[in-house]
Amino acid sequence: MSRPDKCMSAHEAIAELEDGMTVGIGGWGSRRKPMALVRALLESPLKDLTIVSYGGPDVGLLARARKIKRLLYGFVSLDSIPLEPYFRAARQRGEFEALEMDEGMLWWGLYAAALNLPFLPTRAGLGSDILDHLPQVKKVRSPYADCEDLVAVPAIKLDAALIHVHRADAAGNGVILGPDPYFDKLYAQAAKHTYMSCEKVVETDQLFGEATYQSESIARINVHAVIEAPGGAGFTECPPDYGRDEALQKLYAQGAKDEAAWAAFEARFFGSQP
Repeated sequence: MSRPDKCMSAHEAIAELEDGMTVGIGGWGSRRKPMALVRALLESPLKDLTIVSYGGPDVGLLARARKIKRLLYGFVSLDSIPLEPYFRAARQRGEFEALEMDEGMLWWGLYAAALNLPFLPTRAGLGSDILDHLPQVKKVRSPYADCEDLVAVPAIKLDAALIHVHRADAAGNGVILGPDPYFDKLYAQAAKHTYMSCEKVVETDQLFGEATYQSESIARINVHAVIEAPGGAGFTECPPDYGRDEALQKLYAQGAKDEAAWAAFEARFFGSQP
């Protein structure tokens, strides 16, 4: 029996989302972000979203467009430019509810959702004021002899996940060829529906032809749709296929203070539809 063809366009994928959804965005900072899907999201009428991200320009662009109601994040950075200016400005203006977690806590919350558990215990956050700022995160006592207090990180369940990989087949299997898979597999496992863009759709028997020991795979059982988007992570990096477009990222950052720079960035970013 032939496998289903899950291919669709970025705009068709985003059209399946609804206002108020919780959307996880894969990648890390300004690295392998699903920017073709983010661009389609920006061009949509969607609003009041809860965004979950190890944030980069995905968060900055969505914050600038005022599509975020709540933001659950471990950090927001452009990597080579440490501070994400649009996120920073929106955060200071109080334009969304900010839920900042330790990076390990965010990881554990996605992992709990992937395992269909209500929470997972961790030591991350102990000895800090994180729990004072996140009253929804509770402590639990170990049931074993040590009776240790631990942080109970609640599952971060996603309505949708947006991720970008290097290669995929039409059935929804994906391969990440870069040096770090980040947490994209957990995003896919934690979501009701995962929309996976890729640099290239290939036949299934060719899927692992470029794989190395560093490669990570995404199983089709966790993928709802495949979007072929060459350059679909740009201007963020997507090694080994391409690096970060530092000139465009610099223009993006300058746009927070310079309308001409923003107009130039906008023309290039929104005009480069993969």
